Amino acid sequence: MTLTHAPEFRVTLARGDADLRAAQALRYEVFVRELGGGGPLVDHAAGVEQDRFDPFSDHLILTDEVANRVVGVYRMLPAERAAQAGQFYSDDEYDLAPLRASGRRLLELGRSCLHADYRGGEAMFHLWNGLAAYVAQHRIEIMFGVASFHGTDVDALAAPLSLLHHRHLAPAPLRVRAKPPHAVAMDRMPEAQIDRRAAMVQIPSLIKAYLRLGGVVGQGAYVDHAFNTTDVCLIMDTAAMSERQRRIYGATP
Repeated sequence: MTLTHAPEFRVTLARGDADLRAAQALRYEVFVRELGGGGPLVDHAAGVEQDRFDPFSDHLILTDEVANRVVGVYRMLPAERAAQAGQFYSDDEYDLAPLRASGRRLLELGRSCLHADYRGGEAMFHLWNGLAAYVAQHRIEIMFGVASFHGTDVDALAAPLSLLHHRHLAPAPLRVRAKPPHAVAMDRMPEAQIDRRAAMVQIPSLIKAYLRLGGVVGQGAYVDHAFNTTDVCLIMDTAAMSERQRRIYGATP
């Protein structure tokens, strides 16, 4: 954290083009400038990261009122809007048939990021609380979405990917699978050989937050060369959350 002021946070949904543009600008700062990602609709001249799913989604925006800037975003795509878009974003990477067959209310989460100055503080807590309110309002039963490791060298990620596979694999009825040709196995080493502490250090904070809340992962990882990431599909069954997990998440038991 390099802040020189005490932030005052406000969480809202994007209400127009200006709000959406601010969210896309933060996404550009994090995903393109910081992490080296890209995509066919990225506008480098305008400094915005965007894709075809943005118009169909709700965008949760975290603003620091003191600095008067957007410092966190979350993109949320309910199933009925995904139908209008023709698919979920994750459909390109994972076979989501098990989730659709569940008959439960689905919400895809994506493009979550925080400005570098606000990581490690209260900002993510405020975003999670805003997300919890949205989930309650829309009676969401299953949340899911791809979450990323930086880089595409899966051998360097063998330990954390294997740990996720051995300890946090989704139950069979919800176990989505990574699609070829960019699917890779996550069980890259036996569980007994994993240095769990070192592996956890490699797991991004967002993924660890989902795991603490009872999140599980699909079968296999997906190497996204355009975004320079290795993705896993995280799934959270809200009915399976324990009271402790609900308190962390901010929802009412």
